[in-house]
Amino acid sequence: MCGIAGFVKRRAQPNLHVLQNMLNSMRHRGSDAFGHSITSTAAIGMARLAIVDLETGDPPFADESGEVSAVLNGEIYNYGELRRDLFAQGHQLRSAGDTETIAHLAEFLSPTQLASALDGMFAIAVWDERTQELTLIRDRLGKKPLYYWSGGSSFVFASEIKGLLIHPEVPRSVRLNELSTYLMLGYVPTPYTFFEGIVSLPPAHLLTFSFHRGIRIARYWEPPRRQTQGPSRSLARQQAASLLTDAVQHRLESDVPVGALLSGGLDSTAVVATMARLLPVPVPTFSVAFGRETGYDESEYSRLVATTFGTDHHELQLQPPTPDLIETLVHHHDQPFGDSSALPTYLLAKFAKEHVTVVLGGDGGDELFAGYDRFIAARLWQGLRSLPFPIRKLLIAGASPLAQSRIGRMQRIGRFAKSAGLEIPRAYAGWLSYASDDWRQALLGSRGDDAMNIFESEWEKTTKDVDVVGRLLELNLRTYLLDDLLPKTDRMSMAHALEVRSPFLDRKLLEWSFQLPSHYLIRRRRGKAILREALAGIVPPEILSRQKRGFGIPLDSWLRNEYRTYLVSTLDSRTSRIGSILDAREVHAVVASHVSGKANMGHLLWALLTLELFLRRES
Repeated sequence: MCGIAGFVKRRAQPNLHVLQNMLNSMRHRGSDAFGHSITSTAAIGMARLAIVDLETGDPPFADESGEVSAVLNGEIYNYGELRRDLFAQGHQLRSAGDTETIAHLAEFLSPTQLASALDGMFAIAVWDERTQELTLIRDRLGKKPLYYWSGGSSFVFASEIKGLLIHPEVPRSVRLNELSTYLMLGYVPTPYTFFEGIVSLPPAHLLTFSFHRGIRIARYWEPPRRQTQGPSRSLARQQAASLLTDAVQHRLESDVPVGALLSGGLDSTAVVATMARLLPVPVPTFSVAFGRETGYDESEYSRLVATTFGTDHHELQLQPPTPDLIETLVHHHDQPFGDSSALPTYLLAKFAKEHVTVVLGGDGGDELFAGYDRFIAARLWQGLRSLPFPIRKLLIAGASPLAQSRIGRMQRIGRFAKSAGLEIPRAYAGWLSYASDDWRQALLGSRGDDAMNIFESEWEKTTKDVDVVGRLLELNLRTYLLDDLLPKTDRMSMAHALEVRSPFLDRKLLEWSFQLPSHYLIRRRRGKAILREALAGIVPPEILSRQKRGFGIPLDSWLRNEYRTYLVSTLDSRTSRIGSILDAREVHAVVASHVSGKANMGHLLWALLTLELFLRRES
């Protein structure tokens, strides 16, 4: 795990000082060792977080000839098998880790063959001096970030945007083309960013660059087509348990201590239960407690799990942090980011890093096994759409007041009922939206655009001969998982050089899950049915029967009380930058509506706060 960076330069020797500064800007990702490879036209390097091969694993890495060099951000879980194959072919490797393995494989494999051979979470750069070609590869789901910029006399790449911006040729020019999409989703979707010319390489893609052939981008992997008929239910239960065990086992490979993030939900509990069975010592576990904020506190359940499996449990009592922490989050994201759960994720990662360097987490369980309420809502949506139009029209009319309710459950019911008049991509986007269509239009005025295009475009790429839940699971992988959940986990954990591994996002487990028809996933209006069945008798029944709860914070309360002064002074003032790109009167209306208690606008306000702080940094 580390940060990687580099550039290819036409007709000039690459500047080592520039590369070092790019890597230094990302030293929070790893400062155990720095290494680089420089030729007459290319410079690539990495800032290492030492996890595997502590003795011989420091960069740089190249093949025997020194003509093929590689840097890696992430982990290759099948590198042991690949190393054995290389030794059998007569290759000589000086290290015992995964990065050098990539350099040797790149000697004789094409970029597509190389990408396909690797199993793990990774962003890779390979420079081939023989062909004068740079290859960038991003893992199948986009767990590890990789950005690039091309222009003038250089092609530049880095794990984080801040690394790119260090390069003297990369302009620091803010791009606001997708503001409406940001206000809906809380992020700008891949491949776009908030910076002109800076591109995020899509997951499961590779990029090759040379000055004589330019940039070429190709997809090397597609999720399998979702099936309508799967294995028998009893076999599916056995397979789920077996594949999860294998996924956890692969992610325990480490020469430094490994722990687990434990929320007390089903997914993290499943991971901890499996780790406890595989490890000879108690699993270090880490969780958050909210004290008086009982609606957000899950510590009762995380303690139950810790006691059941005899873990070495650590609990962080979370209090409202100082407002400057929000600015820290923007610094690490490099862009506005609307998901406020980044805040507890950041603090939990900092807490865990005091004890371990690697943790396993439960990310991906909801994505594979339909754990979110919105998948159940999609089933109900189908029922609503089957009602006669006059009845649907009455439902939509009656839903409008509920959609503005301060009571979260009533608000969700109202937004759901209003969706009965929409096609599923627009309905789904509306359920997720930070700002309603009306608020987005009011804030943006004539600058508004159709933010739904991203969902409609991605929806068309999903498997068309399966039901709505199956298609939404694919859509979720392409949108929310890619651009919200994974960046949040990566940036907030790597801010403290903590590596988070996600067994539920294992390639084999993911591909197997696509065989499951949706009635294996949702049963009696509850998600993760087959996973619950597979874990029966293993995890406590209190965990099996729990309702899904997100990793949230009491945002509405904090913004109305502890953060009120900060909120008003930051957004609702003549000096705010946001007033120059959005309607200042409408920003005032959002703030006033929330602090007065007329409505709960916390999620939209958080998105606006991070946008404002980003604009201040870049002005």
